[in-house]
Amino acid sequence: MSHESTEEDLETWARWSRLAASPQAALAIERVQQEVDVRSLLPQILSPTLVVMKEGDRDRSWGAAPWVAEQIPGARFIEIPGPSHFLRAEDSLLFEEIDNFVSGVSEQEAVFDRVLATVLFTDIVDSTQRAVELGDRSWRDLLERHHATVRAILARYRGTEIDTAGDGFFATFDGPARAVRAAQHIIAALRPLGLEVRAGVHTGEVQTIDGKVGGLGVVIGARIGALAGSSEVFVSQTVKDLVAGSGLTFEDRGAQELKGVPDEWRVFVATG
Repeated sequence: MSHESTEEDLETWARWSRLAASPQAALAIERVQQEVDVRSLLPQILSPTLVVMKEGDRDRSWGAAPWVAEQIPGARFIEIPGPSHFLRAEDSLLFEEIDNFVSGVSEQEAVFDRVLATVLFTDIVDSTQRAVELGDRSWRDLLERHHATVRAILARYRGTEIDTAGDGFFATFDGPARAVRAAQHIIAALRPLGLEVRAGVHTGEVQTIDGKVGGLGVVIGARIGALAGSSEVFVSQTVKDLVAGSGLTFEDRGAQELKGVPDEWRVFVATG
């Protein structure tokens, strides 16, 4: 123990030692500890790591804590006040630091779940009216053909179906040009079935929430799709800029307010 250790510290250490192991077991543990060298393994630790040392440990073996933190990629090192290695009632700062560290890791994990993606929303125009005109059975048969057609086109353009809500589809793509062309193809393929479809495309950060794609980027894509008219593909400014040189052409539809989304968003309609 260090020269700053109190009588209480010594008594605590002795009691802990007696309760932790028998004399023979204590000797065996000491030998193992002297023989084990994990220094070469420290750079291989990839998990978020917090290394803690008390001020009173500077002159003891625990004083290697700053060096240990340097060897672990991304590790955080903190030193808390106190002359003794043992925890005391006044060491609440340690638990506060641990809580802050865990909270920070949770926030980072949430960021890691965010990825850049292109979202596509499609929707049948005047679907309720068509359902009334056709009747339940005929409308169900037409919806099945609609779903099969959309899924085949999504597969062709390497889109991923995320959700289907009645007469609409929500899909993601890893490239905006393919999303726009898929939307155009869907509109053209469904027209012979007597179905008029509108679509919206946006590229932005999306977040995985309970295994499903969500976040503001998804909301923006849905709102842009809702602005489109029959057989139109509306895209955000971001999509238009990203597909420059792809051969796609657009017509400016001006700045629009999107329900529930801050600021105005400039939208364009794909014309070719």
